[in-house]
Amino acid sequence: MLIDSHAHLDSPRYSDDREAMLRRAADAGVGAVLSIGIGEGPAEMQQALEICREFNGKPGMPRLYASAGIYPHNAAEADEAAQAKLDNLLAQPEVIACGEIGLDYYHDGAAHPVQREGLICQLKIAAARKRPILIHCRPKDGEADAWDDLFEVLDEHWASTGLGGVMHCFGGVWEQARRSLNLGFLISFAGNLTYPKALPLRDVATRVPIDGILVETDAPWLAPATLRGKRNEPAFVTQTAETLAEIHHLSADEIAAATTKNFARLFSLRL
Repeated sequence: MLIDSHAHLDSPRYSDDREAMLRRAADAGVGAVLSIGIGEGPAEMQQALEICREFNGKPGMPRLYASAGIYPHNAAEADEAAQAKLDNLLAQPEVIACGEIGLDYYHDGAAHPVQREGLICQLKIAAARKRPILIHCRPKDGEADAWDDLFEVLDEHWASTGLGGVMHCFGGVWEQARRSLNLGFLISFAGNLTYPKALPLRDVATRVPIDGILVETDAPWLAPATLRGKRNEPAFVTQTAETLAEIHHLSADEIAAATTKNFARLFSLRL
């Protein structure tokens, strides 16, 4: 069984075929999907949970879990009402993680200090609810600014919780992966790992121990190389898993078993 540890199932791009898309995932051997609850802002945080409740229990479907969080670009919207909504969502049994949250200095969005304060606020809420976090970190090209600021925040406000989390769609260098692992994070690789020009990322992946890895799609974005430019979906996580298997000289079944075990351990699940 494979687990897609990060997919935006509430995307409007699935509005016409969401159920069929989930059945394709199950047919491909994807046994569970973590549905990311950021929407287009705090007003839509609950959509991932709603999808879980709509489809869980239906035959021929993967098991769905949800997250909830305020994306870095929307950090200015993290007012008291949004914080209370996040806290309530994290109290729901299907919502196993807070995220994706973090810092994004690549795109235009909330000012960097606002992103930092929004992140710290959510770390406090997640810690009180004992939920691991899903981190989005994207620096400017050729710089490590967002990573430096992220680790400063995590060292001060998260490390002591022992809750860990996931470095989603990891795109950093080995030193950033190493620091993440030391903080109790799993490193999650997406379809960009399969791209021909992703040799530096594959080099990092070879150094990440098997018990520190997850696979994801980040669907509907980042379809793997053979499908690049098309809408991504959880069924395609198999291609990222196959690339990781090749890198680590393991079978696809061994990578599936290891990443499933890692997911279950982080989120204290019985799968």
